[in-house]
Amino acid sequence: MLCLLLAAVGCREEKAAEPLQSLKPEPLPSLSTGASRAPADGGPSARRDVPVYGEALPSDALRLLLAGEQVRLGEESFEPARPESLARLATRVKEREVLLVPDADTFLAQVSELLAMLRDSAKAVWLAHPDAPVAYPLVLRDEDGFRAWLSEVAPGKLRIIQRADGFELSTSVGKLPGPDANGPSVPVREGRQDLAMLRHGLGLLEGRFKQSEDICLVPSFGTEVSQAARALGAVYTAPSEPLFDTLCLVFPTPPRVGDGG
Repeated sequence: MLCLLLAAVGCREEKAAEPLQSLKPEPLPSLSTGASRAPADGGPSARRDVPVYGEALPSDALRLLLAGEQVRLGEESFEPARPESLARLATRVKEREVLLVPDADTFLAQVSELLAMLRDSAKAVWLAHPDAPVAYPLVLRDEDGFRAWLSEVAPGKLRIIQRADGFELSTSVGKLPGPDANGPSVPVREGRQDLAMLRHGLGLLEGRFKQSEDICLVPSFGTEVSQAARALGAVYTAPSEPLFDTLCLVFPTPPRVGDGG
């Protein structure tokens, strides 16, 4: 009797566990192969100049003109590195929409205090494109805020690392491969940032990470603000049609009061 019972129990078949290989994430697409398939518009390598897309300029926003260490609002001039001047500007922009209008020579490191204040005080912050009448709505994150965003449990965590030698497209499962495995995903071409290829690469990421709704632009802190705005244009494939709903700009954490240096 006992033998029959054991035999009956032994007849049950347990489902074999899936091999560990099947649990690995789907591999990233590659720009080195994607570039060889020319899209209908001529392909990412067919031309250096690409159409500039974005959102319409916000009509009711306060226009802040960037000029190195200074910021102009109408007829007033402010120096955000000076606490008393920054405090005056904060009262002007509190709970208002703000449009940042960059010149050619203002670097990200020069506007860290300004961006930190706008993150905390303004209702919304937009960055104007230097070459076209469009702008980009931004979520502003300093270095600590960026690290906190990266630590969130969410798919993708897509970011554009803007470097002097090109763009690194990074994700939660590695970087998007480019033509050189040891170089950036989108290298500089003929001395210029390849915005056409960047747009193509972002399209590949959007297809791979369909649940991702945000992307962060992480420029080196010696990058001109105007160049960061040009890079944001690659997130758009048509007017008011971004690949990702939320655009984040990472800026250097301002020096704290009492810090040496």
